[in-house]
Amino acid sequence: MERKKTKLSTLFNKTEPNMPAIILTLSAAALLSIIFAIGLGPVSVSPSNVARIILSRVPFLTEYIPKTWTQLEENIVWGLRFPRVLLGMIVGASLSMTGTAMQALVRNHLADPFILGVSSGAAATATLAMLFGVFSFLGTYALSISAFLGAAITIILVYTLSRVRGRLNITQLLLSGVAVSMIMDAITKIITLSAPNALGLHNAAFWMSGTLAGAKWAYLTLPFVTIIICMVILLVNYRALNALLLGDEAAGTLGVNVKRTQKVLILVSSLMAGTTIAVSGTIGFVGLMVPHISRLFIGADHKRVLPVCALLGGILVVWVDVAARMVIAPEELPLGLLTAVFGGPFFIWLLKKNNKE
Repeated sequence: MERKKTKLSTLFNKTEPNMPAIILTLSAAALLSIIFAIGLGPVSVSPSNVARIILSRVPFLTEYIPKTWTQLEENIVWGLRFPRVLLGMIVGASLSMTGTAMQALVRNHLADPFILGVSSGAAATATLAMLFGVFSFLGTYALSISAFLGAAITIILVYTLSRVRGRLNITQLLLSGVAVSMIMDAITKIITLSAPNALGLHNAAFWMSGTLAGAKWAYLTLPFVTIIICMVILLVNYRALNALLLGDEAAGTLGVNVKRTQKVLILVSSLMAGTTIAVSGTIGFVGLMVPHISRLFIGADHKRVLPVCALLGGILVVWVDVAARMVIAPEELPLGLLTAVFGGPFFIWLLKKNNKE
């Protein structure tokens, strides 16, 4: 036990964590999570068959993989669960990194990806699409595009209101976010109260609570490309994120272009949050909890926190989604509710444990 504890304390050391080992361990955990999560559901598929079905779709490997699965299992794995689990990884990573960026921007560890009201704006336009078919001309992607448009309009409005004498005022930014969020919430309630049918109202409420149901391969490309580009931008600016935690003046004296960095963070955070909401609805608590968990183990350096957050967030969302699918199977629970129910007590336990140590 002593030796195991020593190895863990060496691996997760806030001052000098073993990052290659941590990233490798979390990557392996993410891969195993994907394989096992795909196999779990009302119809179970063994992990070995899941791996074979996935490998059989890889060019040049098809003829070398013995077919030990049924056509039903292949349809379930490749057509339904694999895109859903991958979307869960992408959504979890995006929310975690967005939360990290927002906490650096506003210098408040209570900030989350939706603090500027993007979720409220997305909900308003999404309910319009679901209940009244306002964006039906957009076809299959009507819900996703309408949610993204609402998020984009909200962040543009918040950013415009937060500028004071040509400069971004963080206090004004937060207050504008709260005000615009309340306005958008009111609009959403007006829309839902005017709902023409109960089924549409139920679907709207379920979507706003967060869900990965209905995930398709076509939904993965845009979020994946967005998260890769945004992660590169954040990692390139990791020193600026570290400096912002010290305050604008201190960051300026360290050579950081505060004004440019703030604009970049708002743009990147809003893009990731808006894209995520468009494909999954509002999944709360992940963007608040995962950055804190990461800092508890590896410190506050954003060069370390961002990749660890991405992997931890993806793993968390994948397994909570498994629970959402199985708790009351064949029905589903909203994913956003379960992230709070499961994540809240765990986060409190971690904080208490850290304080005792």
